[in-house]
Amino acid sequence: MKKFILKRLLISVVLLFFVSMIIYTIMRCMPTSYVEQQAMALSTKPGAKSYSEWVEQLNAQYGLDTGVIQGYFKWASKAIKLDFGDSWFWNQPVLQKFSGVIWYSFALGLVTFILEIIIAIPAGVAAARRQYSATDYTVTVIALIGISLPSFFFATILKYIFSVKLGWLDLYGIVGRYHESYSSFGKILDMARHMIMPVITLTVVSVGSLMRYTRTNMLEVLNADYIRTARAKGLSEDRVVNYHAFRNTLIPIVTLLGGSLPGLFSGAMITETLFQIPGIGYTSYQCVVQGDIPFVMFYMVFMAVLILLGNLIADILYAVVDPRVRVN
Repeated sequence: MKKFILKRLLISVVLLFFVSMIIYTIMRCMPTSYVEQQAMALSTKPGAKSYSEWVEQLNAQYGLDTGVIQGYFKWASKAIKLDFGDSWFWNQPVLQKFSGVIWYSFALGLVTFILEIIIAIPAGVAAARRQYSATDYTVTVIALIGISLPSFFFATILKYIFSVKLGWLDLYGIVGRYHESYSSFGKILDMARHMIMPVITLTVVSVGSLMRYTRTNMLEVLNADYIRTARAKGLSEDRVVNYHAFRNTLIPIVTLLGGSLPGLFSGAMITETLFQIPGIGYTSYQCVVQGDIPFVMFYMVFMAVLILLGNLIADILYAVVDPRVRVN
């Protein structure tokens, strides 16, 4: 297992090298007006340098005054030291801004992840146990609705009902207008209240695929020979399903969930933007619109790291939960 993990880590480093180079090359192909726009904005501040001096400094700072290969290695040498420069849009170090917004996305992703597991797995198992019953059809319909619903459409419906018509929840933001006047516990409740609609949106649009995945795998396991043998021995149906079948159904499910764990930190760009939750997704959207190259570079590389980490976690969990797997 140690050799396997070490080998996968080395492969991930190589993949990250080429992915980051591709990302840097794409960013270099973007219009230089972004740099010129930033230089123009900086040059208008009191006591600032001239426009030409700012253009020269920004190009030198991000390696834009050299070739793509030389510029990439210049950027990478700083990135290895966790120096991603200053955000042009937020006027502060990229990592400082990142640390200030990532926990909103993590809280949103964690609650959604837990609800998804609590709802989808039991529902998928129940549908498989009662195939072609009312329960099975209900779960299938709910799953298909969740898969088909665009997040922006469902979020708009929630805002129309709970904010516009009923007035129970605020349309946007993470805190209310009287947030500062609340106690510490009241502030937490205020933020949790603003998270209700984003959590419902993400849960509904993501729970369907896991429902169907669980149901499909459970049906496959229930039709296996060893399940028929267990029933022939006189074991109760609950014992057969909950002990023998469910444990084997968990193998691909755990692998799938392991791959989704890094998603807790990646943010939900569309949902966060719709509700203006100041997480990493909404922040990255603002940076893309404003042409904040340093932050966008960091976010794209950060996403690449999360994807590679998710694949590694999924492979390790598969070997852990399935004793038949032997890594050479």
